[in-house]
Amino acid sequence: MTMALPLAPRGSAVATIVALLEARTGQQLDAGRTWRIDSALQPMLRERGLATLDELVARMSADTERGLGDAVVDALLNQETSFFRDAGVLELVAGAAGDMMRETPDRKVRLWSAACSTGQEPLSLAMLFHEHHLATGQAIPEIRATDISARALRRARDARYTQFEVQRGLPIRRLMTWFDQRGELWEAKAELRYRILYSQQNLIAEPPMAGRFDIILCRNLLMYLSPPMRRRVLDRIACSLRPGGVLVLGAGETVIGHCDALVPSERYRGLYRPALR
Repeated sequence: MTMALPLAPRGSAVATIVALLEARTGQQLDAGRTWRIDSALQPMLRERGLATLDELVARMSADTERGLGDAVVDALLNQETSFFRDAGVLELVAGAAGDMMRETPDRKVRLWSAACSTGQEPLSLAMLFHEHHLATGQAIPEIRATDISARALRRARDARYTQFEVQRGLPIRRLMTWFDQRGELWEAKAELRYRILYSQQNLIAEPPMAGRFDIILCRNLLMYLSPPMRRRVLDRIACSLRPGGVLVLGAGETVIGHCDALVPSERYRGLYRPALR
């Protein structure tokens, strides 16, 4: 996505980059966290032979390098994730999917992992669904996964992870069952990789995903957005949920005070459903 470089309110390179990040992603970087800019962009400066952030901003403003603004934003995105993060929540999601498949056996249950980062969340769900399928014969839901970062999506599609990454939340039994070792990396087996359809998606700027979903996970994104952007994202997600569907947010996130189209689910504690109209 191409967008004009926003002007910085106080004229500094840091302010320009903060404004660029918010304009393109809706994510805010407060004054106490601007140290991330320097650390995240140092590799980019070295690769391009630039000495300072001011030189980087000047090159972006001059449009001398196509896609440089996108690369800067991508480098600043927080891609923190792990396998089976908040495992109890994922078990709840798998249980909800099972309920939906039993109650609507005539159609495919659809799940969307939004802001999926490097793929650990959708892969964790794919493992759970496969295990439930092997135990019960129940069908496996359709899994879509999106992220704004092209770099993160490349890694998600490759589904290759370091020893450190697989040790974060992935029990050894599941590692040995669902991954093959490729040199120093671990690659998810084909039956997991092919279950997930990845695509690039900017939740604040692009139309919602095609079709409607039974379960949408959008965890630990809202905390980085301004209140107006939270409302925009939640309203779009609400439009993408089927009646009876549920939204899963991060542990510190809520729809309350941000969106009238979603309300707490009475059936699944901690999840949200479309409001009755």
